[in-house]
Parts: sequence; structure tokens; C-alpha cells
Amino acid sequence: MTNSEPTSPHPLRKPLLIAEFTALAVLLASMGWFSSQTSDGQTISAGWLLIPAFASLGVFISFIGLMYLRWVASAESGNRFKHKVIFSLLAVTLIGVWIYGIANTWFSLTAS
Repeated sequence: MTNSEPTSPHPLRKPLLIAEFTALAVLLASMGWFSSQTSDGQTISAGWLLIPAFASLGVFISFIGLMYLRWVASAESGNRFKHKVIFSLLAVTLIGVWIYGIANTWFSLTAS
């Protein structure tokens, strides 16, 4: 079955993709910079870890936004409630995993 109407992407798709890949680039660059700074045994101040923390949050938030556009915004009206419930569970789970990872990192830094 072919659809004769051309589908245009959602207007937020491109900004979300740009935000996701920019945050991913910042995350990877900061990780590379940290590894080069600690190669001689020095420790990094905990404040510098805010850079990859916020970059990873940016990746998660933009991924969740793209997931919303893919699953909820494009769903038929009859299935939209079910898609919103499933999306909400996945979004809460992803943010929970991020919070758990950040909290474990912070506690491991303050314990030493």
C-alpha cells in the first residue's frame, strides 16, 4: 500500500537532531579531554564533570523528544493514548537511569 501524500517531517525534528548530535559531540570531546588530563595521574575537579553530565542530559532529552515525534505525534488518534502511556514509561525510565548514573558518579567522587 503506497501513500500518495508526501509526508513532511515535523518542524522540531531537525532542531532535535542538531541538539542531540551537538550534545553527543560535546560529551565525546569532554571525555577525550578528561582522559588526556588524567593520563599523568592528576585528578579532575568535580565541577568539570558538569560538562559531560549536562551533555548526556542533552542527548537523553533530545532522544526522548525524537522518540515522542516518532511514536506519539505520528500515531493515529485512536492509538494515541496507548502510545502516550508507553512513551511516558520509557521517558521516565530513561531519565531515571540518567539520574541514577549521575548520583552514583557523584557519590563515588565524594566517598574518596
